[in-house]
Amino acid sequence: MRSNVDFSPFYRSSVGFDRIFNLLENSAQPQGVDKWPPYDIVKLGEDKYRIVIAVPGFTQDDLTITHEPNMLVVKGDKSGDEDFQYLHHGLALRPFLHRFELADHVSVTDARFDNGLLIVELKKEIPEEMKPRRIAISSMGNAAVGESAKRVKDDRAA
Repeated sequence: MRSNVDFSPFYRSSVGFDRIFNLLENSAQPQGVDKWPPYDIVKLGEDKYRIVIAVPGFTQDDLTITHEPNMLVVKGDKSGDEDFQYLHHGLALRPFLHRFELADHVSVTDARFDNGLLIVELKKEIPEEMKPRRIAISSMGNAAVGESAKRVKDDRAA
């Protein structure tokens, strides 16, 4: 179901959120989009994820994984053997393309092919300079109070 929400007022009053609004506008896929082959997205922990795609009949050479900025593209293209004639062709070995939007700082840590499943491991790694850090608060008032107290003691001694 396509949403007809107009995000233009938000574009006028915000800076740097273009990607979020584009994701919201494109989130509803048209009804005719092919969801084949089936896949799972699993959250394994606070910062670890796994995508599992069922690709029976494909080999490692038939699959391509590309990690673009904020996008993971998985493509499958089975090279056809035209040496024989099918009496019944029920296996879906057609080419496919899946695009997965990735959050900032998510990277692919591993990809493996096991028993007809393509397993892609992902991890979110926030750079050290972007992690929250505690800021020490210095007190200018305490230094002034300590200084004036010292002056008061010096004045009394004289």
